[in-house]
Amino acid sequence: MNKLINWLNEHVVPIAARIGSVRWLVALRDAFIAIMPAMMAGAISTVLNALIRDIPTQFGWTGFVNSMQWLIGINAVVWTGTLAILGLIFSFTFGYQLAVQYKVEPVTAGIVTLGTFIMSLPQNFTMTLKTGLAKGAAKTLTDAGAVVSGKDVSMWGFFNFGKFFGAYGFFTVMLMGAIAATIYIWLMKKNITIKMPDSVPPAVAKAFTGIVPAAVALYGVGIINYLFTQFGTTVIEFIAKVLQEPLLGLSQGYGAVLLMTILVQVFWFFGIHGTNVLGPVLDSIWLTAQIANINAFSKGQALPYLWTRNSFDLYAWIGGAGSTLLLLIAILMFSKRDDQRAVAKLSIAPGFFNVNEPVMFGMPIVLDPIYFIPFILAPVVMVSIAYGAVMMGLVSPIKNQIVWSMPPFLNALVATMDWRAAVLQLVNMVIGFLIYVPFVKAANRIKPAQLDD
Repeated sequence: MNKLINWLNEHVVPIAARIGSVRWLVALRDAFIAIMPAMMAGAISTVLNALIRDIPTQFGWTGFVNSMQWLIGINAVVWTGTLAILGLIFSFTFGYQLAVQYKVEPVTAGIVTLGTFIMSLPQNFTMTLKTGLAKGAAKTLTDAGAVVSGKDVSMWGFFNFGKFFGAYGFFTVMLMGAIAATIYIWLMKKNITIKMPDSVPPAVAKAFTGIVPAAVALYGVGIINYLFTQFGTTVIEFIAKVLQEPLLGLSQGYGAVLLMTILVQVFWFFGIHGTNVLGPVLDSIWLTAQIANINAFSKGQALPYLWTRNSFDLYAWIGGAGSTLLLLIAILMFSKRDDQRAVAKLSIAPGFFNVNEPVMFGMPIVLDPIYFIPFILAPVVMVSIAYGAVMMGLVSPIKNQIVWSMPPFLNALVATMDWRAAVLQLVNMVIGFLIYVPFVKAANRIKPAQLDD
């Protein structure tokens, strides 16, 4: 066991430390964190509409649903300004956080990446109708800016709101936004800017400072976008087809889910915040799938993905990475060591809200060879059971966003709107608890002083 831990410490930990210090990945993680308020507001609107519209409709309570149309309408408006445009919001926060990491003016950087995202979208639509348009319909379209020629209708400035403004745009922001932000940051660092006299107010001076870098960055990505249109496509559609859709497809495989679970556990065991270090991967892939599910659910459509970001939290990381809440319960029931029981008593309350730093560093579990095996094994077994249950249709996939600190059972019910998810979570908790128990009993035979030898 010591040889394995030493090998991991020598070869894996340095890689994790380097990943955690890459400023681009830190910016990506912080950009996803920054959009959380909009995600949660949208999630509330989705949950409320499920409770007052979708569920009552299934029971035929049309009177109640009709009486709540005012609230259903408000929730729809809130969804439109949050989850429906999450890609648009993310396009600003990503540029902003990149500039923060490189210590240059961040608001202009956010505007640059926001503009880059808009450039990448299809801006025209054309269609050929089977029958001609009535005069009134043709006039309505032409008044809106469309060109009607017989049965052909075309229009510039049309953005497919429902398709492109949500999670569909995340990968485009990460790639094209990165190119634009790189140009902007490089020019800012090289001081290729317009310098204003000291007498100019700071806000005005900052705006002028960013003019040249922003213009060059926007023209740079503008050229790329123009070239794509000459080949009959757009950047966002190309990236979605070539990169985003294949990666999301791979994310639904058991191997990808298992690998991510193991990596998070290994990093945490060595004191590196695995969920933060791998946050860019978790969020860019599985959170993208989750937002797609939430938006599909809000529209009454079939959920496109079975395994999403919160699936890990519900079934593999109960009480935090390693499902340490189950370890705390096992210690309180079977441990005879006063030191571990004292830590468990202090850590059990935060553990119910998925805060496990007290037990990770207070026990500590970090670099403790006794708990290495169950710390890895419990989440692996639990995620495997949950993955099988979801893929077989025994439990509904995630369809609502939840706060990471929401306690067990409640988070399962809110996230899936399915009582079976809470049952699955209970099954996993029992199994995780049973995995930890033998190692807690083994720790009873070791005196605290021996761990320092």
